[in-house]
Amino acid sequence: MRLLGVVSYDGSLFVGWQIQPNGRSVEEEIEKVLSKILNNKTKIYGSGRTDAKVHALGQTFHFDIDKEDIDLGKFLYSINSLLPEDIHIISLKKVDNDFHARFSSKRKTYKYILNMGEYNPFERNYVFQFQRKLDINKISEAAKLFIGEHNFKSFTAKEEDENNYIREIYSLNVSEDNNKLFFEISGNGFMRYMVRNIVGALIEIGLGKIEQSYIETLLNKQTFCCQYRAKACGLYLIDVIY
Repeated sequence: MRLLGVVSYDGSLFVGWQIQPNGRSVEEEIEKVLSKILNNKTKIYGSGRTDAKVHALGQTFHFDIDKEDIDLGKFLYSINSLLPEDIHIISLKKVDNDFHARFSSKRKTYKYILNMGEYNPFERNYVFQFQRKLDINKISEAAKLFIGEHNFKSFTAKEEDENNYIREIYSLNVSEDNNKLFFEISGNGFMRYMVRNIVGALIEIGLGKIEQSYIETLLNKQTFCCQYRAKACGLYLIDVIY
């Protein structure tokens, strides 16, 4: 039986989603617990990777188990009781055997949060403490350039499927509240560093350091890589739609 899980996690103390030799990963922590409960080495497959210090409110993953009559409520409770406090499985549900958490996804949404006001030490792991004012009108106007289908080769450090850098952005909304700037971006898929590079370029436009033509050049010619990358701590994977 194949199960789809939805998980939230505080990425502050993780090296990322994917198992790595240099520290804790979300993937490894979940696999350890599942393997212990099921008494069988269990591999999970995520909708995609998140980088070190990136958070998730609705990351998804799938895995297979031999049992067909398992009580998913009790199973979910058992998993969460053994997971560390910075990971929480929100839900589990049965899916078709040909379902894949990564390849079956239709839409992903990320949010990025930036503080333009006074430094807040309590939010330093969850909000980018930028502490400078930005021109939101300029940012909102430049954000429109990303909408639609583009070659995002210049906005990623992709490591696989090198021949395909085409992604479609459905929406990119920018809003302000109480000295915080919120970027919410939805699309059919995102590559490594793609969201952080997009936000990084928009920040520079908001500072008046670069013009919209910088983004247009990268999207149209892919002649060099984006030089700006927003910090990981302000990024959240909100949800994955199938």
